[in-house]
Amino acid sequence: MKILVLANFGMGLYNFRKELLEELINQNNEVYISLPSDDYVPKLKSLGCEFVETHLDKRGTNPIKDLKLLFHYINIIKRIKPDVVLTYTIKPNVYGGLACRMTKTPYITNITGLGTAVENKGLIQRVTVMLYKFGLKKASCLFFQNETNLKFFIDQKIIKNKTRLVPGSGVNLKQHTLEEYPENEQNNRFLFIGRIMKSKGIEELLQAAKIVKLKYPNTQFDLIGHCEEDYQQQLGELNKSEVINYHGQQEDVHSFIKKSHATILPSYHEGTANVLLESASSGRAVLASRVPGCKETFDEDISGFGFEVRSVDSLVEAIIKFINLPYEQKKAMGIAGRKKMEREYDRKIVIQAYMDEIKNLKGERYEFIRKDC
Repeated sequence: MKILVLANFGMGLYNFRKELLEELINQNNEVYISLPSDDYVPKLKSLGCEFVETHLDKRGTNPIKDLKLLFHYINIIKRIKPDVVLTYTIKPNVYGGLACRMTKTPYITNITGLGTAVENKGLIQRVTVMLYKFGLKKASCLFFQNETNLKFFIDQKIIKNKTRLVPGSGVNLKQHTLEEYPENEQNNRFLFIGRIMKSKGIEELLQAAKIVKLKYPNTQFDLIGHCEEDYQQQLGELNKSEVINYHGQQEDVHSFIKKSHATILPSYHEGTANVLLESASSGRAVLASRVPGCKETFDEDISGFGFEVRSVDSLVEAIIKFINLPYEQKKAMGIAGRKKMEREYDRKIVIQAYMDEIKNLKGERYEFIRKDC
């Protein structure tokens, strides 16, 4: 089969869907990827993917640019003639879905999260919902990463076709193996991994770090991620005053997880938070906002602590609660998180779901036999 994958950036496709691409290629399929060119494209090509460049403004709302994107997708589909198209994230989902409808090409859509455009009520939400109705109408299957997102799409009457609930993108249990817990009991190291932007809860995190450091000066806050919004000056000042340690974007996040005692994610919304899956898989407790896509990744008081979204006070309370735990209990929380990942979030579950749906298009049954992811 010819399989075309539409996405908005290479890092996510490589880090969270590499094993799926490998399995598709190992099954003798021709795999094409269409996304903006970035540092991860050579890695994706090295897997055996054929690359087709697509210029895409992830957060822009220019209708002329979006119309060009639609026709670009139509031209790609007409040229490649894929048997099925896989789409991820809002613009590939909407405009890729429309292109597939117009060319009568089967497509499978993954709702990786609602995003700010849908979360915030108003004109943009209404327009986005309308676009989703058009783009997703003929999808062969819609994958959802949490039940709340699925319910929203049903309540908004966006979908009437087949849906499947999957555990996010899953986690590679071998890549993010269980690590020895850091022995330093006096200095607690908290790790944030994510884009530096308001919707990831960065403002609450920075405020909380300042408060906690006053009471527990030995506490360390490490931040990893590309700064997508105007926080450079604030990050620089807090870095200089040693409230935080900002490391910028990092390719090897596992080495940072390994050194941490817990991971913090104060996000406003998620599909399923990959950073929490990777941290838990590595044996680290997670502290996360109680929102869909985060709250499912941990068991309260067993493998992590939740806190109220957009609340600095609630976040500070969770951090201090963790700091004051006995060392052995912190370690036990990490082990419990690992066991939860093994039970519920193995990436092989997601690969199996995709392979089943792709084979369903051909009326075949797929049996997943690989053991190396």
